[in-house]
Amino acid sequence: MTTPINLASLVESVQSSPWKSRRRLLLLIGLPLLLLLAYLLMSPAERNAGPGYQTEAASQGDLTVTVSASGTLAPTNEVEVGSELSGTVDRVLVDVNDRVKKGQLLARLDIAKLQDSVAKSEANLAAAEAQVAQARATVSESRANLARLRHVAELSGGKVPAQSELDTAEATLARAVAGEASARASVAQNQAALKSDRTNLAKASIVSPINGVVLTRQVEPGQTVAASLEAPVLFTLAEDLTRMELQVDVDEADVGQVKEGQEARFSVDAWPGRHYAARITRVNFGATSTDQVVSYQTTLQVDNADLSLRPGMTANAEIVTARVRDALLVPNAALRFTPPETAAAKPSGGLLSALLPRPPAPPEKKAGTVKAEGTQRVWVLRDGQPVPVDFQAGLSDGSHTQVLGGELKAGMAVITDEVGVVK
Repeated sequence: MTTPINLASLVESVQSSPWKSRRRLLLLIGLPLLLLLAYLLMSPAERNAGPGYQTEAASQGDLTVTVSASGTLAPTNEVEVGSELSGTVDRVLVDVNDRVKKGQLLARLDIAKLQDSVAKSEANLAAAEAQVAQARATVSESRANLARLRHVAELSGGKVPAQSELDTAEATLARAVAGEASARASVAQNQAALKSDRTNLAKASIVSPINGVVLTRQVEPGQTVAASLEAPVLFTLAEDLTRMELQVDVDEADVGQVKEGQEARFSVDAWPGRHYAARITRVNFGATSTDQVVSYQTTLQVDNADLSLRPGMTANAEIVTARVRDALLVPNAALRFTPPETAAAKPSGGLLSALLPRPPAPPEKKAGTVKAEGTQRVWVLRDGQPVPVDFQAGLSDGSHTQVLGGELKAGMAVITDEVGVVK
């Protein structure tokens, strides 16, 4: 409440200190007069001015929901060609970007030692076969000798030869048979050694296992290749660059919307402004975690008929998870808007009541934007005032939300923002 002004004390203070008190008196009297003059000069519309609103109409349109992911391009089949043998590289017959056929010679190691090993194995095999022939002759001789002794014993009625002589002849035949078997086993062993040496000789020629393109070459003539623990990689081949794969990491929050067969499009930095079509062929169940971010590798099939895409390029993909035709759409900015708190009731009774102090008005409660699960609230203008309208929300593409049902109709101007004071 206001405190009454004591005129006697005011006059006394003016007389005691004329300059300071005059300035104070002018402020006490002049400021309210200026406020009164400004109020009287205002038009009725300006006195009743309120906040203005920016609106946008709910409209019919198509809605496309996408999931963003990034990854790298790779050939559908990439093969690393190495050498199983250690040795010195004698010749390299292809270079990077060369097209090769299956079975085509790519490089060759020095084969001098390998040829010597083959010749040695051939000689050992020939010696083993000769031993077989000798053992076979020994068996024939021992068998004939035993038959002769048995015939003599039959003619003499068992008087000659002695039994010990017959036993010796039988043992000799058994040893001859065993010797022949051992010689035959030696032949088989030498045959296996010769086959292994010939295989090593063939492996000295590095050939292409597929039809494709040479991506990398990591060997030069004269270089020593050491294949002690694992085969060193000499070439990397891509089977067919006209069809490639895009391997992207889909965030765990979005993987539930991503399925095989969905369409996508992507772009690469090498070709700004150009978009390529792709289709999902696999969504891995296994997760990968990088810096505590969980994602799932997803493979997309890409057509690269013009060979404009290259392995290793980084791509940014947009996977289409849903499409809605001719849907009623409302801007998402309207979902985020809430009108300001209603101001206290304007005073009545003219200027005097406006200048008199009043007790503060109780604050009004804000209206919520969500009423129930799946139900959203927007505000529309009716007679210049915001009015809430509820509707059933559907899919959203980040800028617009699908309206499935409720009071919201096409053409209604929904409030998206507050723009200031209407004059």
